[in-house]
Amino acid sequence: MRKIPVAVMLAGALVSITAFAQDTQRNNSPNPPAVSTGDENSKTSAAPVAGKNSFTETQARNRLDARGYEDIKGLNKDDQGIWHGSAMKDGKSVNVTLDYQGNIAEQ
Repeated sequence: MRKIPVAVMLAGALVSITAFAQDTQRNNSPNPPAVSTGDENSKTSAAPVAGKNSFTETQARNRLDARGYEDIKGLNKDDQGIWHGSAMKDGKSVNVTLDYQGNIAEQ
């Protein structure tokens, strides 16, 4: 039977523990990631989230367009960093918001 050096076993255990701790920390973090990366039903937090906004108007418009919103009008960013506007989706007129995390909500 081949013997594995103790140092190799300890290193492997340390890597496993570190990965588990990072995964656990990520899932329990009170601070969601800066930008939503999932589909439109996957939100990083309850939208809209106030905060410093890194989206330009063009980026906000493109994000809404990519989620199926058409005829986007009146995009304005409020003092809390949330974009507000109106658009058409599935043949209906809706008011939309886009927060700094990329979350889109209809109102």
